[in-house]
Amino acid sequence: MDVKGTYEVRTYGCQMNVHDSERLSGLLEDAGYVRAPEGTAEGEADVVVFNTCAVRENADNKLYGNLGRLAPVKARRPGMRIAVGGCLAQKDRDTIVKKAPWVDVVFGTHNIGKLPVLLERARVQEEAQVEIAESLEAFPSTLPTRRESAYAAWVSISVGCNNTCTFCIVPALRGKEKDRRPGDILAEVEALVAEGVTEITLLGQNVNAYGSDMGDREAFSKLLRACGTIEGLERVRFTSPHPRDFTDDVIAAMAETPNVMPQLHMPLQSGSDTVLRAMRRSYRQERFLGIIEKVRAAMPDAAISTDIIVGFPGETEEDFEQTLHVVREARFAQAFTFQYSKRPGTPAAEMEGQIPKEVVQARYERLVALQEEISWEENKKQVGRTLEVMVAEGEGRKDDATRRLSGRAPDNRLVHFAKPDEPVRPGDMVTVEITYAAPHHLLAEGPAKAVRRTRAGDAWEKRNAAAAEKPKGVMLGIPTIGAPAPLPEASAPGCGLA
Repeated sequence: MDVKGTYEVRTYGCQMNVHDSERLSGLLEDAGYVRAPEGTAEGEADVVVFNTCAVRENADNKLYGNLGRLAPVKARRPGMRIAVGGCLAQKDRDTIVKKAPWVDVVFGTHNIGKLPVLLERARVQEEAQVEIAESLEAFPSTLPTRRESAYAAWVSISVGCNNTCTFCIVPALRGKEKDRRPGDILAEVEALVAEGVTEITLLGQNVNAYGSDMGDREAFSKLLRACGTIEGLERVRFTSPHPRDFTDDVIAAMAETPNVMPQLHMPLQSGSDTVLRAMRRSYRQERFLGIIEKVRAAMPDAAISTDIIVGFPGETEEDFEQTLHVVREARFAQAFTFQYSKRPGTPAAEMEGQIPKEVVQARYERLVALQEEISWEENKKQVGRTLEVMVAEGEGRKDDATRRLSGRAPDNRLVHFAKPDEPVRPGDMVTVEITYAAPHHLLAEGPAKAVRRTRAGDAWEKRNAAAAEKPKGVMLGIPTIGAPAPLPEASAPGCGLA
């Protein structure tokens, strides 16, 4: 196939956007493009794709700022093409081309598979192509894929959301929940394992509501158990569940399926029943803490993380104290905390009782300080434990300087450990003893107790060798290897992950 040029995909937002971007990259490579080499200057790729997020109040300002910087580049390189997709494209539609007429393609969350066709149409017709589908055209997981990791993969089990949280615009942009058939999901997982993948993360806007589209309330627990029967699949994770749909059969499936990891990310959002009601979150503090108690009874070593919004409209000091109370009771390993910001188009943006910025900031700092203290205390309990760590690449910024490697424990805690004498690769397993704990990582300073080379390490090695053999100028780029990261900051509550 003739090379059409280089491409770059810039991803903003939640894991669903990361998943979609892997498909966008796959589509472009299937159409004859190659990934721009690492270190390519801004705007020097032949095709630049923005996969956008609509969660933050200033999301559009960020997009138009980035597009503005490319305007003079586009004027200098008229053959270059710029595409904008994702949630902000679904929301703003024609506005993008009006504000940035140098954009060539605008596509939505439901028709990412059309990107190569729209780029070619824009080239031939020499005018912007705007195509926003109102319903899903093809499940993203069925599209060609360029995965960023050789051993860890996202597997989407559903898209869309049936909830109506007042702070969230996702249902309006991604539509009602649509589930994939279990056989299709398991076939994808088996194919990934055959390629060398040993860890998967099941992904959905509201992952444990899986089955509502099919009328089976236990479909998600059945899916977890089915993943447990796949030979060679060592680690199964999922994100993010909603407390409303978190049932006892899911807890049992997690506890009884060896390759389902003892890790749970479950968004709290607020500890106040009053605020939860205003958010239209269909659970209350007692229900949330009850789930935590059941999970800990079934899996004492489980690491539980959460999302919390501070300063939701109408939040009083008493409401905020209730959030602090839940944090103390739940003892989260980690909390992703966000200061409330208006999402245009959501009911909360028009609510009375918007909290002054200085009050929100002060509460936010108190919450972060409390959670840091708890995270450190919980991590200290790991000292002395022997853990099998899956080696990652790019997780430890100081690894080269400290002669350490980094990876993830079964509960997804980040572990830095001394480099073993024998060579290890991302995807391999190293057994270490934890000697020190910090609030956000663990340290194993002694020699490794064991090293287990894996098919995942073989896959990483093969992939890197293939990339190194590509002629200069058309390299696919060395992939970023590592377990799917914990929820990034941009994946704020309401971005599509419960």
